[in-house]
Amino acid sequence: MSTPRPSTDAPDYAALASEIKRWAKELGFAEAGISGVSLAQDEQHLQSWLDDGYHGEMDYMARHGTRRSRPDELEPGTQRVISVRMDYMPPGTSFAWDVINDAEAGYVARYALGRDYHKLMRNRLQKLAERIRGAIGDFGYRAYVDSAPVLEKALARNAGLGWIGKHTVLINRQAGSYFFLGELYTNLPLPVDAPAGAHCGTCRKCIDICPTQAIVAPYRLDARRCISYLTIELKGSIPEELRTPMGNRIFGCDDCQLICPWNKFAQDATEPDFAPRHRLDGAKLVELFAWSEEEFLRRTEGMAIRRTGYEGWLRNIAVALGNAPSSPDVHAALLTRAQHPSAIVREHVAWALAKHDALSRSGERD
Repeated sequence: MSTPRPSTDAPDYAALASEIKRWAKELGFAEAGISGVSLAQDEQHLQSWLDDGYHGEMDYMARHGTRRSRPDELEPGTQRVISVRMDYMPPGTSFAWDVINDAEAGYVARYALGRDYHKLMRNRLQKLAERIRGAIGDFGYRAYVDSAPVLEKALARNAGLGWIGKHTVLINRQAGSYFFLGELYTNLPLPVDAPAGAHCGTCRKCIDICPTQAIVAPYRLDARRCISYLTIELKGSIPEELRTPMGNRIFGCDDCQLICPWNKFAQDATEPDFAPRHRLDGAKLVELFAWSEEEFLRRTEGMAIRRTGYEGWLRNIAVALGNAPSSPDVHAALLTRAQHPSAIVREHVAWALAKHDALSRSGERD
C-alpha cells in the first residue's frame, strides 16, 4: 500500500466519506459504508467453524491464517474498509419457486444466471478509487471482490450495510439479501459508520427450509451439507444421502434466501449484464445435460457457472435427473452419459439410473 503524497491542506475526511458514498451510487453500487479493521469476535467465530471442519474441502478458508480477519495484515497500512453492495436479482427472471417445483427443470442460483460479477465490481471499485485520488491525490488502497481472504460479511455489517442472518448471509433492512459485496481497503482515516443491528428475532425459516439441513444452528453453516458447496466447491462424489434432498438444484441453492421475510424488500438489479443467459432461469434438465463440453465452455464464458467445470456440471445434472419424474426422455438422456470418460460422471449417472429402475420395479409391484 503506497503512502499518500504530502499535502499542505489536510483532507476533510467527513466530507470525503460523504462523497465516496455518492460516487459509489453513481458507479452503480446500491450502497457503500465505511468500517474499521477490528474483527476480533469474528476471528474467534471463524476459527471455531474451521475447528469443527465445517469448511469441508475449502482449504483456502484456513490457509491464510489471521490475514482473513485482520485487514492490516493482508494489506499493511489499512485503516479503513469501504464496503459496497450491488443488487443482483434480474427483473423478469422466472419465479424461483416455480423452477424449484418443476422437477424437469434445472435450478441455478439467481446470482449466477448472467455475467460473473467479480470483474465488473472490481472495475467499478477501481473507478471509485480513481475518483478518490482525483479529490485528494495518491493514497493507499486495494480492491477486493471475493478474490482474497476477506471477511466481507463482517466488514459490511460493521459498515452498516446489513446484519448477518441465521443462514450466515448478509441481510439489509431495505433490500433483503440478493446482493454482491466488494471492498476497498484503504489507509485513509475516514470516519466509520455505525454497525447494523440484527433483526432476525425468533424467525428460523431459513434453518427449517434448508433441503439438506446444512444450517446446524443459528449462524452456523456446515458447508459440507450445503448444496452450494456440493454443486460448486466439491470436486468429487456427492454423498449419496444428500443427493435426493438436492432435488433439481444444479448450481447453488437459494432456499434460505427465498424463504426469508426480509426479501420482500429485495431490489431488482440495475445492471443489464446480470440478466439470465441461455434461458438458465428455467431450462429443462434434459436439454442442459445434452450440452457438449465445447457448448458448456462457450455458453458459460464470463459466467460464474464456469466454476463447477464441465465434469461437475454433468455430475450435478445427473443427480437432478435422478430426482426427476421417470420418463423415456430422462432415461435416454442418462444413458447417453453412462459410459462417459469421467468416473465421477459415470458414478452419478449409474445412481440416477438405479433410482429410476427401483421406482419402476416398485410401481410394477404396486
